[in-house]
Amino acid sequence: MTAFAITERTCLHRVPERGNYDKPTIHAILDAGFVCHLGFEVDGQPYVIPTTYGRADDILYVHGSVASRMLRNVSKGVPVCVTVTHLDGLVLARSMFHHSMNYRSVVVLGTATQVQGATAKLEALKALSEHIVAGRWQEVRPPSARELRATSVLSIPLVEVSAKTRTGPPVDDDEDYSRSVWAGVIPLDLRAQEPVPDNRMPGEISLPGCIETLLKRMSAVP
Repeated sequence: MTAFAITERTCLHRVPERGNYDKPTIHAILDAGFVCHLGFEVDGQPYVIPTTYGRADDILYVHGSVASRMLRNVSKGVPVCVTVTHLDGLVLARSMFHHSMNYRSVVVLGTATQVQGATAKLEALKALSEHIVAGRWQEVRPPSARELRATSVLSIPLVEVSAKTRTGPPVDDDEDYSRSVWAGVIPLDLRAQEPVPDNRMPGEISLPGCIETLLKRMSAVP
């Protein structure tokens, strides 16, 4: 299957032409991000928490301390909503009404479950690590047994998922195109800058390949 099934909850009603249920498109949007926002409700009070995440096939993983209220409650089977958004540009139109933004976003609806067992938890944490800096997991010390016990990992299956995107210039009313006012797009992106080494590193240690790869992908040079 190359697309996620459209459900009543994921069907886009406003500007539906911007909607997308294609798996490669949704995977690419998720893989390009570092932070998601996880929404859930506890005793009638809604919460939205920013957190890191990782994807392995059609599963999202989030993690945190076992003492985290968010993870304690979500792991009980509370329905969740996960969103990831990339802001690609400010769209400045000739009228205030038609100002907009270029963006790529994904919304995931589902129920989170706790990852059980040391082996499964390690695999999930590896997916989280590889999502942020691919190859880093092999270079550093893995979590100890004590650290694993102190860490809770949740899995959220990608079943009810939709993407929504906007690209291109402003779309003005026909009568406004003759106005003498600047209109267009101010592109925005997230760029990596020069790495700052830890001053407690012993000796001269060169940048590992995984970080060089990350810098090329998120180059600070236009």
